Amino acid sequence: MQKIIAALALSGAAAYVAPVAPKATTALNSKAELEALAMSNTDALGQSMGFWDPLGLADGDFWGLGNEGTIGYLRHAEIKHGRVAMAAFLGYMAGATELVSGPHKILPYRGFEPGLTPPEQWDAIPLYGKLQILVIVGMLESYGEILAPHYTKGGLPGYYPPIKGKRPELIFNLYDPFNFFEGDSAEKKARGRLTEVNNGRLAMLGIFSIISEATVPGSVPALKDMIPPYDGNVMIPFSGDFSIFS
Repeated sequence: MQKIIAALALSGAAAYVAPVAPKATTALNSKAELEALAMSNTDALGQSMGFWDPLGLADGDFWGLGNEGTIGYLRHAEIKHGRVAMAAFLGYMAGATELVSGPHKILPYRGFEPGLTPPEQWDAIPLYGKLQILVIVGMLESYGEILAPHYTKGGLPGYYPPIKGKRPELIFNLYDPFNFFEGDSAEKKARGRLTEVNNGRLAMLGIFSIISEATVPGSVPALKDMIPPYDGNVMIPFSGDFSIFS
């Protein structure tokens, strides 16, 4: 595991850490503000690339949302994908340890087998267990969409509303359940949001590097012989249960 982390860290992680951008008065949902945020990045990546939008998405209008609504949607999507990637990367690291993949006196789920790689562990989970995970994620996703204002209408992209007490089973907020960041200044929160975006981008590269190397050994030279091969199809997560393409 130390070799994997070191290899990914040496792949240019420092290039994704940007300094604090000038404080904005909006949710950064206009193209001009996006350009200012990118140009304020004084590290090597920011100075060499600046504002990088090769597909021109920042000029788009998705589903009649308007340009600023579209930018809000895209920023929110990037933040969420980054969060999922960070969870996936850490989950892969944890799943590869002996503590998780090794023998258990009490099986964590029906069908558990010791010695499986993280992708194989997912395949071994019963279908109903996988569906339970998706239902919970879907519920949390629906709560995150109940916003005022919504992130496509001037709200802050990436913001997750408090959910504690909304239902009897919701005894904690998903974000900051123990109020560790409640007293942070606006500047510190802005710096944290920028750091989260940068870490999320790196995590997306990291988890896809791992998956690529596991699926096609040798495809990521920095991870050669570090990642156990996987002969399943990572793009068909229910391949062991059913497939709508077969």
